[in-house]
Amino acid sequence: MTNDAVNAPTRRGNRYLLMRHGHSEANARGIIISTPKRGLASFGLSPRGEDQLAALLAEWPAPAPTRLLHSDFLRTRDTAERVASHFGLHPQAEPRLRERHFGGLEGQPDTRYGEVWARDARDPAHRLHGVESVERVAVRMRAVIDALEARCRGETILLVSHGDPLQILLTSLAGRPLSEHRDRPPLAPASLTVLG
Repeated sequence: MTNDAVNAPTRRGNRYLLMRHGHSEANARGIIISTPKRGLASFGLSPRGEDQLAALLAEWPAPAPTRLLHSDFLRTRDTAERVASHFGLHPQAEPRLRERHFGGLEGQPDTRYGEVWARDARDPAHRLHGVESVERVAVRMRAVIDALEARCRGETILLVSHGDPLQILLTSLAGRPLSEHRDRPPLAPASLTVLG
């Protein structure tokens, strides 16, 4: 077997679009909101996030989705509902697409992400501050795609999630070490990534 075959991308039966939610109230306040207790009912899109989505939908840069799954946090639900309405879809909540849980850093300034990311680069299994490990996030995010591959064919599926989980998923799908997930350029709010 050649290196080209080993490194060849996995063939999938569906096309996947990955989208980070639009700018949120948590982004505007500069705080970490990662628990369902706070994220499911509060901290939705900010006015800036609403504007980002309007601009994206006006110039949608990818194939139209035929199916849409989203994290059940308010900021991703708000994002998904606007996109689904635009394309005439029924959004489906998928808890495995939730934000990475940041443990004891919940409600802290978002400048504290750096501490976790620095540890991620040394140990993707760490649980500093009770954070959800990179390895655990990768498993649950990959499980969403695996489940969709098992039951769907020929669809264009939009997954609306959060920055860290999407970066971890992209790193995993590329076959890169999970410790390198922050080596990727950060995903901007309301950005769209088409899986190759």
